Amino acid sequence: MSVPQVLAWTEDGAAHSLRWQSEGGTPPPKRLIVADDRITADEAYRLACEGTALLWRGDFQNARQLLQAMARRIERKPPKSPQATAAPAEAFHLYRQAQLQRARTLGMLLLPFENEYRIPLRRAPDVAEACIEAHGPAAGPFVASLRELLGLIGAHEWRKKGVDVPALGARIHPHYGVFAPVRGEYVDLVAKAPLPAGCTLAFDVGTGTGVLAAILARRGIERIVATDRDPRALACAGDNLSRLGLTACVELMAADLFPPGRAPLVVCNPPWLPGRAGTSLERAVYDPDSRMLMGFIAGLADHLEAGGEGWLILSDLAEHLGLRTRTELLAAIEAGGLKVSGRMDARPSHPRAGDSSDPLHAARAAEITSLWRLTLN
Repeated sequence: MSVPQVLAWTEDGAAHSLRWQSEGGTPPPKRLIVADDRITADEAYRLACEGTALLWRGDFQNARQLLQAMARRIERKPPKSPQATAAPAEAFHLYRQAQLQRARTLGMLLLPFENEYRIPLRRAPDVAEACIEAHGPAAGPFVASLRELLGLIGAHEWRKKGVDVPALGARIHPHYGVFAPVRGEYVDLVAKAPLPAGCTLAFDVGTGTGVLAAILARRGIERIVATDRDPRALACAGDNLSRLGLTACVELMAADLFPPGRAPLVVCNPPWLPGRAGTSLERAVYDPDSRMLMGFIAGLADHLEAGGEGWLILSDLAEHLGLRTRTELLAAIEAGGLKVSGRMDARPSHPRAGDSSDPLHAARAAEITSLWRLTLN
């Protein structure tokens, strides 16, 4: 087990220290001042940009307003280089750098937490339920960023409300750190693709919320084995399958990619972009060195029954961004002893696809999500 990190500071001439909590594994800041309602947004922003954290002792709602003011100052800053004329890969890396810098800056506004996740500030809400859902039972006082706490609260609301999935005719309730099925095109593809003849067993590799396993079960497949290596995802999938009354036909298994054995249908919706994930939620979007994608392709032949199909659900956004080529994808499929027996395409309908102010607009506007039907060569 990793040794808990500690944040140390001096306040009123006395030395203090508390456990440091960071979902993304960000180390505790090296410089810190104590701040309250008297600090201005300009001063807070300047200090945060310089790497100095602010431990908040003022009103909680004022801290939220200060964070919003700091975010507005980031948005007003002009880009360091003209992204409109940059090559797609360069524009993507500039975009990622800007997002990471934004997260670092806004993550410098810190809150103290006492026992049972109580925040000892004026007008602080009760956040215990949201914190327990994300981190488990309280383990004593700690310090964490306000930005991370707001993410926990948002995830708690998503979990309560759920996400409507029309193809399922029901709602899926994502847990903290598990990617919500807000992009319906990939779910629709799995709901519409023709099943292999006589298919009674399927593997769902990297199940996440369990939405694709639920779709397959609703389509009449008698037994589905759904895997994930993230305990949060397995707990989330279990919760959703229980809500939907599908636990009898879906078995959840902790595994890195495939379960043992072979199946006539193996489904996988890996992260679509090669890159390093900064948080647990980003692991559903970024796949370092395309590890999961290439691992699925390379191992599929050993887990497919004769005459079976592997369904790879993948966006071509990485190709439009210059991060992966179609030639590389097809070469990996061939090297895995597979061939493409068919493909179904869908254009995304999410708001970013039509947002011309997005620095990645050209790539997003051209994006297509595909269900590749792979069979043994």
